[in-house]
Amino acid sequence: MISDATRARFDREVAKYPADQRQSAVMACLAIVQQEQGWVSQDAEREIAEHLGMPEIAVREVTTFYNMYNQRPVGKYKLNVCTNLPCQLRDGAKALHHLEHKLGVAMGETTADGLFTLQQSECLGACADSPVMLVNDRTMCSFMSNDKLDQLIDGLRKAEQQS
Repeated sequence: MISDATRARFDREVAKYPADQRQSAVMACLAIVQQEQGWVSQDAEREIAEHLGMPEIAVREVTTFYNMYNQRPVGKYKLNVCTNLPCQLRDGAKALHHLEHKLGVAMGETTADGLFTLQQSECLGACADSPVMLVNDRTMCSFMSNDKLDQLIDGLRKAEQQS
């Protein structure tokens, strides 16, 4: 399942650590798999564990602890809305519900066209900017009013139609 080229990328990450600490590269290896495949399957976890010489459950614990690792296929745009208490107090839950209504999916689901997966997130570290969300684990969006949420979704859909 994991190609020789991917294993070579793993080895470049492993080389950054002392020889007896190969397992320190687990997060980088998970990120590489996700970048290449879009998600991290249990088969990929098994191969990472073998490559790093660590128990499979230890890799699984990392995958399931961090929400940046997709444990199933997701849409092209993964939208993580912060629903931790500070954001809840500043309309984080309302933002999540607005997106559920706009996209026609419940939290945790992917739209029928495969474009959007909607998730809730723990603290994104931008409480003063709430409600906040993270797009594709990379782009932080702050002060997400309903209008700004609509603009974001409409803009991403329009970009898809033009490509």
